[in-house]
Order: sequence, then C-alpha cells, then structure tokens
Amino acid sequence: MVVEKVRELPEELQQYIHSLADEISDLRGENSSLSDKNTSLEAEIENLREKLRLALFRRFGRSSEKIDPNQQELFAEAEESAEAVFEESPEIEIPAHNRKKAGRKPLDPDLPREVIVHDLEDEEKICGCGSPLSRIGQEVREQLVVIPEQFYVERHVYPTYACRPCEGSGDEENPVFRMAEPVKRLLPGSIASPALLAFVLTNKFVDHLPFYRQEKRFERIGARVSRQDMSNWTIRAYQVLKYLEEIFIRKIKEGPLINMDETPLQVLCEPGRADSSKSYMWLARGGPPESPLVLYRYHTGRDSDYIKDFLNGFSGYLQTDGLQQYQTALKDNGDVVHVGCLAHARRRFHDASKASSKSGGANVALSKIQKIYLAEKKLREVYSGSDLIAARKKRVLPLLESFKEYLDKKSLQVRPSSGFGEAISYTLGQWSRIEKYIDSPYLTPDNNVAERAIRPFVVGRKNWLFSGSPRGAVASCFFYSLIETAKANDLNPYGYLKWLFETAPGLPVSEYEKLLPANCDQDAVSRFALLGRGN
Repeated sequence: MVVEKVRELPEELQQYIHSLADEISDLRGENSSLSDKNTSLEAEIENLREKLRLALFRRFGRSSEKIDPNQQELFAEAEESAEAVFEESPEIEIPAHNRKKAGRKPLDPDLPREVIVHDLEDEEKICGCGSPLSRIGQEVREQLVVIPEQFYVERHVYPTYACRPCEGSGDEENPVFRMAEPVKRLLPGSIASPALLAFVLTNKFVDHLPFYRQEKRFERIGARVSRQDMSNWTIRAYQVLKYLEEIFIRKIKEGPLINMDETPLQVLCEPGRADSSKSYMWLARGGPPESPLVLYRYHTGRDSDYIKDFLNGFSGYLQTDGLQQYQTALKDNGDVVHVGCLAHARRRFHDASKASSKSGGANVALSKIQKIYLAEKKLREVYSGSDLIAARKKRVLPLLESFKEYLDKKSLQVRPSSGFGEAISYTLGQWSRIEKYIDSPYLTPDNNVAERAIRPFVVGRKNWLFSGSPRGAVASCFFYSLIETAKANDLNPYGYLKWLFETAPGLPVSEYEKLLPANCDQDAVSRFALLGRGN
C-alpha cells in the first residue's frame, strides 16, 4: 500500500524517499556495528577491571585459598545459592578421636638440660615453732637457652715412627716410616669437616642464606670462609656423591606414582645463551610410598623431550598441572596414566571470585570443590587400598559428576573471556585427567606434594636470585634432592647431611644405596641433629 502511494508521487520525490531509505538502512547497519563494538568494549573493560581487582587482591589480600563455609554463599546468585546451601553432602562415618590438649607444647625431652636448684637458705628452713621444714614437693619451670654458634679447629695429628737401629732394613715388608691410616674424608685437602659442610649447605638450601651472607656471618665470629670456598665445596661434594642421583632416578621410577612440577631458574654462563635466558628446575617425587624420594634436575628448557626422556622406563601414574608439554610427552606412551590437579582448577575459581564484582558462580564452584576435598579427607581416615577406591566411587564420584554438570551448564551462560569463564574452560579441558585420581589409592585430588617440595627452592630463589654457572645449578639440584628427600622421610636435614658426609668416604659406589635417607642410621642422624651437637 505504501509502495503504491510512493509510486503516485512525483519522480523527484520518489528518488528522495529512496535515498532516505538507503540512508536509514546504512544507519541501522552502522548502529548494529557500533552496538557490537560497544558490547565488545564493555567486555574488555570488565576483563581489565577483573585483572585490576585480582592484582590488588594479590598485592594486599590474604594469600590463603581457604574458604569460610559460613560466608561463601553471601553474594551468590539466588538459584546458585540455593543449590549450594541445600545440596546435601554424603554422610560418612568416621571413628572418634581425642582432641589435643590446648596450650604451649612442652620442650623436647631429648634436649640436654642443666638443672639449677633455687633452694631456701638453711635458716629459712626452720619453722617458727623451732621444727625443721620437710620437703613436700617442688615446682619446675623450664626456659629454652641458646648458645651462639661455636666453631673450633679439629686438629688431626698422625705420629710417624721408624726404627733407628736398622733404619728399616730388618723389616723390608713394611715401609720405613709408619703412621696410622689417615681418616677418609669427603673433600681431601680442604678445611671443610662433615659438620661444617653440612652447616653451610643447610644454611643455603634449608634456610636460604646465600654464600655471601654466610661469609659475613663467619667473619663476625672470626672464621675466614669465603663464598668461593663454599661454592667449590658444594660442587666437589656433588662430584663425589653424584652416583646417588642415578639411584634416585631408578628408585623414583620403581614406585607406582610420580608427581612432577617445574619452576623458572636463571643460570649464568650457559654456553651459547645470554645470562638473562630462562632455564628451569624440574622436580619429580615418587618411589616407595612409605619412603618417597624427591629429585631436582636442572634443564635449559621447558620442552616435552625432557619429560619424555625422564619417564622412559616408568610404568604407572603421572600427576601434574595442566602444562601442555606433559600431554605432548605422553601422547604415544601407553605405560603412563596422566592425572590432573584439582588444586590448580580451584586456584582459578578462587582468583575469579576475587576478581569479579559478581562472584556467585565462582563461589558455588569453590563450594563444590570443597565438598570433594572434605569427602576425600574423611574417606582416607577410614579406608585404604581397594576399599578406598570403592568408597570413592560411591561417595566422591557423585560429587565430581555434580560439579561437571554445573560447569557444563555455566559454560553456556558465562562470558568466556571473564575470569570465571576461563576457570570453567580450564577445568573442563582438564576434566578427563582430574577424575582419574579416583582409580588409585596412591593418588590424591591434586599435585600439592610436588608443589610443597618445590616451594623451598622458590623461596630460596628470592634470596640468591640465580645460579652462577651450570655446574653450580646441577650441584644445587643435587643437594635440594637430598635435603627434601630427608624431610619427606622425617629426618633432620643437618643431621642427615653430616651423617652422609661422614659415611660416604668409606663406601664403594656399588653400596651407595645405603646412603639414601630411607636407609640411613637414624639414631646417628638424630644425635647429630640435636642442636648441632656430635660435631
């Protein structure tokens, strides 16, 4: 009807109307384009706001990822809050247990004690009636005393003997000059005793004191030990004991599970590389579950070839974070089952909850993850072995399936570029590996044992910043391996190192397995560790 009326108008007017219609069409297209651009810019602005909130939280907020179950649902969306609040956790019966007594823990009874008796004077032990007072008990108060570091020189004297009358001609089967067999030492020709070497390495790799700081500490007590000496001792000690590294690798591969992780490391003087290049410290934890081993290894890259070479000959479970190189390395390896890490997924939802102004969805995800961990903890208190696997499939698997359904639903509703959207995408991408932990009693929902083992190196790196050479990096890896393995086997690092440095010089390489923390003389280690005594 409108078209017919337009046709009745003069031609010039018709042309004007058509031009207006074209202009309107162009404006609508431009408006649609601007609307899409505006939506994109709003999304980008929100992404930047999330990054800013997260940066501020990481700078000024608490680093703990613990969830307060009484507050986690306060800002959740209505339907999500209802789902999280009213979803019932499976009931799990656990045996009763005794609570620990509150208050200060008593001092270690194995510490040496100096008894000081504060008694009354003789005249104060007479009653007003003239009778002597009787002792009816005592009150004991203990306080801890520290003796500053004490150093002394251990002087080894070897008297020499010879026969003056015959000058050795009457006993040709023996040397003319005789003395006692010298004590075998780990570092012949140096001033480093086993106690000093253990002290230096414990300061460096446990307490994170760089050699230059230790040099200053030695100066304050009148001992001259240079940082170069300490560095040389570390490398020389590694060269003597390096066969232990092969035993570590073999023993780790004999276990049912290996946990791996990696962290950046700057190493100077690498051939063909700038000093600013990034290298990596690789960690593997495995071996017998009752006596685990922790291995650090230095490598110049983060490529999958290293992972593939290291896992050669291993058959079992490998648990890692979501680094793509692990998946690439295991692509054609049917002997290794790759397991993911739920803690890395939780961390992303935790960051999303802190970054977004609407954190309800991320809080619900955290709530579901928390229920998985709670169920796993309670089951481990009751079950083990195949019984644990069966209990997991009954109690934990429904929680995992519920979490997966929630993520699938939210993935269709949430902006993919948001923190919550990225957390969902990451978790769903790792899901097939995350849920595999149910199938083995040796596995846990996460790779935290590896992260805890690599954390001491990360803390130390903040103090000493870099390794001075590839040889130094290799030696550092070796002693981190010894120390973290000792800690994993509940040994005092100083006591173990001192025992190791005293025992190793008398052993052939073929018997070095006796030097592993799991096989050491624990009584000697405990004796050496007690306030550094036994030197």
